[in-house]
Amino acid sequence: MRFRLDRFTLLLLGAIVLASFLPVRGQAAEVMSSVGTLAVALLFFLHGAALSRQQIVEGATHWRLHIVITALTFVFFPLAVLPVNGLQHLTPGWMPADLGLGFLYLGVLPSAVSSSIAYTALAKGNVPAAICSAAASNVFGMMLTPFLLMLLVSTAGTGDFAVLDALQSIILQLLLPFAVGHALRPWLGGVLARNESLTSRYDQCVIWLIVYTAFSHSVVSGLWEKLPWSAVVFTIVLCFGLLGLFMLVASLIVRKLGFSLEDEAAVVFCGSKKSLASGLPMAQVLFAGHPGFGMIVLPIMCYNQIQVIVGAMLAQRYRMKIEQKNADSEGVQGGAQSSVERS
Repeated sequence: MRFRLDRFTLLLLGAIVLASFLPVRGQAAEVMSSVGTLAVALLFFLHGAALSRQQIVEGATHWRLHIVITALTFVFFPLAVLPVNGLQHLTPGWMPADLGLGFLYLGVLPSAVSSSIAYTALAKGNVPAAICSAAASNVFGMMLTPFLLMLLVSTAGTGDFAVLDALQSIILQLLLPFAVGHALRPWLGGVLARNESLTSRYDQCVIWLIVYTAFSHSVVSGLWEKLPWSAVVFTIVLCFGLLGLFMLVASLIVRKLGFSLEDEAAVVFCGSKKSLASGLPMAQVLFAGHPGFGMIVLPIMCYNQIQVIVGAMLAQRYRMKIEQKNADSEGVQGGAQSSVERS
């Protein structure tokens, strides 16, 4: 199989390069920050209007599967990044404090929606369960992420985190637009469904704007002087390790619980992925004006690209295994039917 960087990945890399050489400054930076805030609010308004209640209802009865995915996303993953953050005390040259905070933030993010569902579908896994879990993860994640981040920061001793201010910002800039959008779904849902590609492009535009503005702010604050290339390489290695660990843990848990192969695919993809689409807008709210913003979001950006590449390979493997299992099952049923006809 051959893999290449998709256009959006190249655009994100281009935003980082552009911000490194031509960062936005002064009054223009303030204007772009305000535009970004409004764009994020509109983004969650559109997500609320597009979310179908039927999608939440479908697959919700598979409660054991959803408990496993939720535990992986909001319990085991946050615990796993605590030792990673602790590396800043052992290897400060490879793990600056803001980068360690970025790994804590990565750990408390909700599951990715589109890629989790897409790869579960590609693998011929339990798609309704993946839709339900990924959507619920993002809805609850808007409330859970700031609280979990506060707990991790407090446990790791990396400094204070103003949870009340963060929660107020989350409610006003994310939850309120999301709720209003969902209330208007009867009038907007059909329009958004017919223009799904435009909504997706808007998501990408908002993320690009956040990345460019955030990295501009960080570059002006001395990002590349504070972040050595060894730290970037170390971040990529750690992201590979975390993704591999949680894919392995997820598969072992579901096999221990006796889930089907289709359920296993849904758990592996939903339980190991982290949402860039939710992570960057929430970071824009939680870490507004932070001089180390670029370092904070670096882990989620690296993790996202790695999970896309690894997920594509793993989805193909699951697809072959599930198709083989179904073919064997049909063969056994056909043989049994032939025996009955002969007798």
